[in-house]
Amino acid sequence: MAHEHPIQFASPPNTQRTPPAHGGQQRVGKIRRPIGDPVAAPKEPLRFETPPPAAGCNYHLPLEIIAPEAAASAAENKKLVFHCVGDTGGIHGDATQVAIAEAMEEQITKVDADKPAFLYHLGDVVYFNGISRDYKWQFYEPYQYYPAPIFAVAGNHDGDTQVRRGDPPDPEPTLTGFMRNFCDRSPTATSYRTTMTQPYVYWTLDTPVVTIIGLYSNVEGSLDPRGRADQQIWLTDELRSAPAEKKLLVTVHHPCYSLDSVHGGCPDILTAIDSAIVAANRRPDAILSGHVHNYQRFSREIDNTRMPYIVAGAGGYANTPQAMHHLQKIDTSKPYQTTHPDVRLEKSNQKDPGFLTITTTGKDLTFDYYTVPFDGSAPKKFDSVTV
Repeated sequence: MAHEHPIQFASPPNTQRTPPAHGGQQRVGKIRRPIGDPVAAPKEPLRFETPPPAAGCNYHLPLEIIAPEAAASAAENKKLVFHCVGDTGGIHGDATQVAIAEAMEEQITKVDADKPAFLYHLGDVVYFNGISRDYKWQFYEPYQYYPAPIFAVAGNHDGDTQVRRGDPPDPEPTLTGFMRNFCDRSPTATSYRTTMTQPYVYWTLDTPVVTIIGLYSNVEGSLDPRGRADQQIWLTDELRSAPAEKKLLVTVHHPCYSLDSVHGGCPDILTAIDSAIVAANRRPDAILSGHVHNYQRFSREIDNTRMPYIVAGAGGYANTPQAMHHLQKIDTSKPYQTTHPDVRLEKSNQKDPGFLTITTTGKDLTFDYYTVPFDGSAPKKFDSVTV
């Protein structure tokens, strides 16, 4: 929604490091967050891989180019349904990833009305380094029966070039596989589906009822390298120019908030989005992320309303209950008040993988989260919220 006055945030993002312990001695390694703090300490130095050039790019892709029938239906009915999930790359085997894909396929093939029109991927499509040769077995094969387009933003593993966990030396520059398969100049036939023609690694999907701004948060959670503001300026301009009559979503791989015990929320991304919102005097209706391999729905009080920040990163990489990212030792039986006075954890699931089905109209947005249990039982709706 558009605002006629500057947005006032109830509390600033937590970007302060934990003070050194024991008489001023510097801590070694990762700083441990206090229980209940949904934002991690800033990373220094921040590792950053420069994306490929974006010369001649207009950054926008109308849905009607990729899915004309879905776009026409959305324009006529003022309603659009789509899937959303992150962190799917099946490096440990694709059984979990395929089970989620099949559950989404069933929603498309067995529903008469309000069929999901596409899948919007929240990043980490291919582990560990997003190399082109791995797309066939980590992306195209698991989604070979998914009958709708698949859009994506890139995750840290899609852009990372460092050797990890016994990987052979990475033979490609950063984002090569992602750009070839999602940002192709024209559709190219590959295994089971054609490549996607998104304009760039950060971009905007224009639909008749919702505008989706997709960001690239690089390797460790930063829109830009230190001293630059290219994507930051672009985000501010996109928020400012987004049609006021349409709903507005922002997607980014690294989450602003997370109470998992491994990552935590990303302070640079939180600060970047907050700064753009204030500069543009326009806030999104929700922010969607992956990166953390579980489900978390936060709400943040802004202008006397509660804005959702949703983490949906249990898309298949975590293929056992033990591989899921677990939360800090907190009480999740009811909404949990974090250490940020304006931020609550409303709902979470760290036991089973799952995906979002999002329904948007000109009046509201509904986020339904479905779990796909590891025990093979039928998918079921776990959470739902309308804004």
